[in-house]
Amino acid sequence: MKNTITIKLENQGQRLDIFLSEYLTDYTRSQIKKMILSGDVLVNNKEASVHKFLKEDDKINISLNSSKTVTKTTNKSKDNQKDNQDIFKDIKLISKTDDFLIIEKPVGLLVHPTDKNETNTLVDWLLSKYPNIKNVGEDPARPGIVHRLDKDVSGLMVIPLNQKSFEFFKQKFKLRDIDKRYTALVHGEVSKNTDEITFFIGRSRSKEGIFAARPTKSGDINDKDKQAITEFSVLKRFKNYTLLEIKILTGRTHQIRVHLKAYGHPIVGDKLYLNKKIKMKRDLSRIFLHAQHLAFVGPDDQKYDFSSPLPEKLRSFTKSLKEQPEIK
Repeated sequence: MKNTITIKLENQGQRLDIFLSEYLTDYTRSQIKKMILSGDVLVNNKEASVHKFLKEDDKINISLNSSKTVTKTTNKSKDNQKDNQDIFKDIKLISKTDDFLIIEKPVGLLVHPTDKNETNTLVDWLLSKYPNIKNVGEDPARPGIVHRLDKDVSGLMVIPLNQKSFEFFKQKFKLRDIDKRYTALVHGEVSKNTDEITFFIGRSRSKEGIFAARPTKSGDINDKDKQAITEFSVLKRFKNYTLLEIKILTGRTHQIRVHLKAYGHPIVGDKLYLNKKIKMKRDLSRIFLHAQHLAFVGPDDQKYDFSSPLPEKLRSFTKSLKEQPEIK
C-alpha cells in the first residue's frame, strides 16, 4: 500500500522523521527511520535523509507493504530504543535562559549526525525538547550547535536557543572569548607544571579518519593544516599517570587528543590515538576527557560560570592510582 502526503505550509521546516512519527502513529520512531533509510519513503520521488527539512508542497510517498519495512518491533529494535532512551536520560540540563541552554553531554552520545545519517544524537534530543531550535544555526542538520564534543567525551556544552544567540556565541568562540576547560588523565609523568602546545593539526596522511600534529617549524605544514593552541596545568601526579586541567584557545577536531599524543602523553582510554605499546592494567572503557568548566559573558551582559564534576567512573579510576609528590 502506498500513501502520498502533500506538505502544507504549517508543516514547512519540520524534519522528515519527526513529521512521519506524528503522521504514522502505529509505527515507532526507529521503524520510521528504518523505512526512510531503506528507501521506502520518497520525497518528490527521491530518496531522502532522515534529517531532511520539509518545504511546502513537498510530496512524500510511503510504501507501507515493502518487504524491506519492519512492521513489528523486534527484540533488537526494542533493545535499541531502550539504549537510546537510556542515553537521553543521561543528558543533564544544567541551566536554561531565554537565549541558551547549558547541558552536560554524556559519553557515547553523538552531537549531530554525520554523512552516515546517524539517529538519536544530541540534535534529536534538542528537537524533541525544543522544536523551535530547528531554525537556529547555519546547517539544518546541526540546529543549535555552535561547538561540539567528541562522541566519547563528556561534559558541558552551550546550546543557543535563537539565531541572535547563535551569532553571539559563534563570535565569542571565534574571538576565543569563552573560558572552556577540560580535565584529562594522561599516560606518563608530565615533567612541567604548565605548558603550551602549538602544533598545527591536519588530517593524517597515512591513516584515514584521524588527525595528526605537525610542529610549527617542521616544514611539513600545508594550507589544509590549521594552527591549534592547547594550554595545560598539572592537577595531580600519580605513578605512571598525570591529571591535567586543559584550556584550548582554538577548537580543532580532536585537538586535545592529537596534541597530547604528539606531546608524548596520550590520554588514558583513547583507543584512536593511544600508542599500542602502552598497556593498560585496567580497562576504563572510555576516554578520560571531560569538559568540566565553561564561563562567559552572555548576550544579556551577565557573567556565567558553570562547572561539572568528573563522572563517577573517572573519579573511581583516579582513586585506584598511587599519588606522587608534587614537582616544585
